[in-house]
Amino acid sequence: EKKLVLFDYRPGRGADGPDDILKDFQGHLQTDGYVVYEDFEKRPGIILMSCMAHARRKFIDAQQNDKDRAAHALALFGQLYALERKIVDQSLTKEEALKLRQDKAMPVLKELKEWMLVEYPKVRPTSPIGNGIAYFLKRWDKLIVYTTDASLTIDNNPVENAVRPVAIGRKNYLFAGSHEAAQRAAMIYSLFATCRYHNINPYDWLKDILERMHLYTTANMAELLPQNWKKSEG
Repeated sequence: EKKLVLFDYRPGRGADGPDDILKDFQGHLQTDGYVVYEDFEKRPGIILMSCMAHARRKFIDAQQNDKDRAAHALALFGQLYALERKIVDQSLTKEEALKLRQDKAMPVLKELKEWMLVEYPKVRPTSPIGNGIAYFLKRWDKLIVYTTDASLTIDNNPVENAVRPVAIGRKNYLFAGSHEAAQRAAMIYSLFATCRYHNINPYDWLKDILERMHLYTTANMAELLPQNWKKSEG
């Protein structure tokens, strides 16, 4: 809701990174199916959510393997996303959005679950369609959390969109030079991506703050962060 982006660099993909950065976190945590995050479900004050886009993607991948079943599931996923577009397009209030999700999205989600429970015994568990159904059913409780609070999102595509420029350019800058350099790059990505969410030209922001940051101290430096920035009149 504050439109902030944070990239955190770690040299590995183990649990140490999430454990460290989220050690004091309280609230909703939306992730993909990576096993490292499962431990957060046991922590007080954290509600773990799953990403619908990752669940849907499994059925996109299954289209060549089982066209009919994949098409059926994707049509239902499409109904869920149509409701989310309606919330945005019609600028629904939080109360209206929550009611829409409860009245319209939950029946579709239940239909998806019931259909998958019927179909799963008919498919090979190791097939793409079997994998997609198992992924959805295992995370059912976490996939429906978004229907309980209008401030939540159906998927973590905002995160995906923030990281996409980095992912696209990854082959062009495969090596950061050192872990310290990679951490500094992550900080720059965080600031520039936050600029994007606030419709700020990163060049304008960077030029302005570099010219006047010597006038600030650690006590008021936060005023120059993208979310707080007011362009200099000079």
